Amino acid sequence: MTSALPDPALEQFVARIGHELLLAQVLIRRAPRGFELRHVEDRSTEEDGLRLLQLSEVRALAQNTASGAFRPLKSAPNLPHGWRLAVPDDAALESALNQLYPGAIADWHAAQSAQPPVTDYRAFTNRQTGMYRITQMLSDAHAGSVIAACCHRDFCLKRRLWTVADSRRTRRVTRA
Repeated sequence: MTSALPDPALEQFVARIGHELLLAQVLIRRAPRGFELRHVEDRSTEEDGLRLLQLSEVRALAQNTASGAFRPLKSAPNLPHGWRLAVPDDAALESALNQLYPGAIADWHAAQSAQPPVTDYRAFTNRQTGMYRITQMLSDAHAGSVIAACCHRDFCLKRRLWTVADSRRTRRVTRA
Protein backbone atom coordinates (compact mmCIF):
# COMPACT_ATOMS: atom_id res chain seq x y z
CA MET A 1 0.00 0.00 0.00
CA THR A 2 1.79 3.16 -1.16
CA SER A 3 0.68 6.73 -1.60
CA ALA A 4 1.29 8.80 -4.72
CA LEU A 5 1.58 11.95 -2.60
CA PRO A 6 4.43 12.60 -0.18
CA ASP A 7 3.42 12.82 3.47
CA PRO A 8 6.03 14.78 5.46
CA ALA A 9 4.40 13.91 8.79
CA LEU A 10 4.53 10.19 8.09
CA GLU A 11 8.05 10.40 6.63
CA GLN A 12 9.38 12.16 9.74
CA PHE A 13 7.54 9.80 12.05
CA VAL A 14 8.93 6.71 10.33
CA ALA A 15 12.44 8.22 10.38
CA ARG A 16 12.10 8.63 14.16
CA ILE A 17 11.33 4.95 14.72
CA GLY A 18 14.91 3.62 14.62
CA HIS A 19 14.72 -0.01 15.84
CA GLU A 20 11.57 0.63 17.86
CA LEU A 21 9.37 3.44 19.09
CA LEU A 22 6.64 3.65 21.70
CA LEU A 23 3.53 5.61 20.74
CA ALA A 24 1.10 5.71 23.68
CA GLN A 25 0.58 1.98 24.41
CA VAL A 26 1.77 0.67 21.05
CA LEU A 27 5.31 -0.54 20.54
CA ILE A 28 6.35 -0.15 16.91
CA ARG A 29 9.32 -2.23 15.77
CA ARG A 30 11.04 -2.38 12.43
CA ALA A 31 10.72 -5.82 10.88
CA PRO A 32 12.42 -7.44 7.88
CA ARG A 33 9.34 -6.58 5.81
CA GLY A 34 7.77 -3.45 7.25
CA PHE A 35 6.83 -3.04 10.89
CA GLU A 36 5.42 -5.00 13.79
CA LEU A 37 3.03 -3.36 16.26
CA ARG A 38 2.08 -4.77 19.65
CA HIS A 39 0.93 -3.55 23.02
CA VAL A 40 3.87 -2.34 25.10
CA GLU A 41 2.89 -4.79 27.87
CA ASP A 42 3.65 -7.55 25.35
CA ARG A 43 7.18 -6.28 24.65
CA SER A 44 8.83 -9.53 25.79
CA THR A 45 6.11 -11.96 24.72
CA GLU A 46 7.10 -14.41 21.99
CA GLU A 47 5.28 -13.99 18.67
CA ASP A 48 3.43 -17.29 19.00
CA GLY A 49 2.06 -16.13 22.38
CA LEU A 50 0.19 -13.26 20.72
CA ARG A 51 -2.86 -13.22 18.48
CA LEU A 52 -1.87 -12.15 14.97
CA LEU A 53 -4.18 -9.37 13.79
CA GLN A 54 -4.97 -8.35 10.26
CA LEU A 55 -5.06 -4.63 9.43
CA SER A 56 -8.82 -4.96 8.91
CA GLU A 57 -9.21 -6.01 12.59
CA VAL A 58 -7.40 -3.07 14.18
CA ARG A 59 -10.39 -0.73 14.42
CA ALA A 60 -12.41 -3.40 16.22
CA LEU A 61 -9.53 -3.96 18.67
CA ALA A 62 -9.47 -0.24 19.50
CA GLN A 63 -13.23 -0.11 20.12
CA ASN A 64 -13.26 -2.04 23.42
CA THR A 65 -11.22 -2.61 26.57
CA ALA A 66 -9.93 -6.06 27.50
CA SER A 67 -13.12 -6.59 29.55
CA GLY A 68 -15.30 -5.68 26.56
CA ALA A 69 -16.33 -2.17 27.66
CA PHE A 70 -16.64 0.43 24.91
CA ARG A 71 -13.61 2.76 24.61
CA PRO A 72 -15.11 6.16 23.67
CA LEU A 73 -11.71 7.82 23.98
CA LYS A 74 -9.27 5.98 21.74
CA SER A 75 -6.34 7.58 23.53
CA ALA A 76 -7.34 6.24 26.95
CA PRO A 77 -4.66 4.02 28.52
CA ASN A 78 -6.84 0.91 28.29
CA LEU A 79 -5.99 -0.60 24.91
CA PRO A 80 -6.27 -4.40 25.11
CA HIS A 81 -3.06 -6.39 24.90
CA GLY A 82 -2.22 -9.91 23.70
CA TRP A 83 -1.98 -9.09 19.99
CA ARG A 84 0.52 -8.21 17.31
CA LEU A 85 0.15 -6.75 13.84
CA ALA A 86 2.59 -6.97 10.95
CA VAL A 87 2.30 -4.22 8.34
CA PRO A 88 4.30 -4.18 5.09
CA ASP A 89 5.04 -0.47 4.66
CA ASP A 90 4.72 3.11 5.86
CA ALA A 91 1.21 3.57 4.50
CA ALA A 92 -0.10 0.46 6.29
CA LEU A 93 1.62 1.64 9.47
CA GLU A 94 -0.16 4.98 9.17
CA SER A 95 -3.49 3.23 8.59
CA ALA A 96 -3.03 1.02 11.66
CA LEU A 97 -2.01 3.92 13.90
CA ASN A 98 -4.90 6.06 12.69
CA GLN A 99 -7.28 3.29 13.67
CA LEU A 100 -5.67 2.92 17.09
CA TYR A 101 -5.03 6.62 17.76
CA PRO A 102 -6.85 8.81 15.22
CA GLY A 103 -4.72 11.77 14.14
CA ALA A 104 -1.73 10.82 16.30
CA ILE A 105 0.87 11.10 13.53
CA ALA A 106 -0.41 14.50 12.42
CA ASP A 107 -0.50 15.71 16.03
CA TRP A 108 3.01 14.35 16.65
CA HIS A 109 4.27 16.11 13.53
CA ALA A 110 2.70 19.43 14.51
CA ALA A 111 4.33 19.25 17.93
CA GLN A 112 7.79 18.78 16.40
CA SER A 113 7.93 22.32 15.04
CA ALA A 114 9.86 24.99 16.93
CA GLN A 115 6.58 26.85 17.49
CA PRO A 116 3.89 24.16 17.80
CA PRO A 117 0.42 25.39 16.92
CA VAL A 118 -1.56 26.03 20.09
CA THR A 119 -5.33 26.21 19.77
CA ASP A 120 -7.23 28.53 22.07
CA TYR A 121 -10.10 26.78 23.85
CA ARG A 122 -12.57 29.59 23.16
CA ALA A 123 -11.74 29.80 19.44
CA PHE A 124 -12.22 26.04 19.18
CA THR A 125 -15.42 25.71 21.19
CA ASN A 126 -17.03 28.71 19.50
CA ARG A 127 -16.96 26.70 16.25
CA GLN A 128 -18.78 23.74 17.84
CA THR A 129 -22.34 22.86 16.92
CA GLY A 130 -24.63 20.01 17.78
CA MET A 131 -23.96 18.05 20.94
CA TYR A 132 -20.59 19.78 21.57
CA ARG A 133 -21.93 23.33 21.56
CA ILE A 134 -22.52 23.04 25.31
CA THR A 135 -18.73 23.31 25.78
CA GLN A 136 -19.10 27.01 24.98
CA MET A 137 -20.89 27.46 28.31
CA LEU A 138 -17.92 26.47 30.49
CA SER A 139 -16.16 29.32 32.23
CA ASP A 140 -12.41 29.48 31.75
CA ALA A 141 -11.96 28.29 35.33
CA HIS A 142 -14.27 25.30 34.76
CA ALA A 143 -12.57 24.51 31.47
CA GLY A 144 -9.23 24.55 33.28
CA SER A 145 -10.60 22.11 35.86
CA VAL A 146 -11.86 19.81 33.11
CA ILE A 147 -8.45 19.92 31.44
CA ALA A 148 -6.72 19.05 34.71
CA ALA A 149 -9.11 16.15 35.35
CA CYS A 150 -9.69 14.69 31.89
CA CYS A 151 -6.40 15.37 30.15
CA HIS A 152 -4.35 13.80 32.93
CA ARG A 153 -2.13 10.95 31.71
CA ASP A 154 -4.18 8.50 33.81
CA PHE A 155 -7.10 9.10 31.43
CA CYS A 156 -5.62 10.24 28.12
CA LEU A 157 -2.32 9.34 26.45
CA LYS A 158 -2.84 11.57 23.43
CA ARG A 159 -2.03 15.14 24.32
CA ARG A 160 -3.26 18.08 22.30
CA LEU A 161 -1.79 21.55 22.28
CA TRP A 162 -4.40 24.00 23.52
CA THR A 163 -4.90 26.57 26.21
CA VAL A 164 -7.64 28.26 28.17
CA ALA A 165 -7.09 31.99 28.48
CA ASP A 166 -6.80 32.26 32.26
CA SER A 167 -5.03 28.94 32.86
CA ARG A 168 -2.25 29.28 30.27
CA ARG A 169 -1.93 25.51 30.37
CA THR A 170 -0.61 24.01 27.19
CA ARG A 171 -1.45 20.37 26.68
CA ARG A 172 1.25 17.85 25.79
CA VAL A 173 1.23 15.90 22.55
CA THR A 174 1.35 12.13 22.23
CA ARG A 175 4.78 10.94 23.21
CA ALA A 176 6.90 9.39 20.50
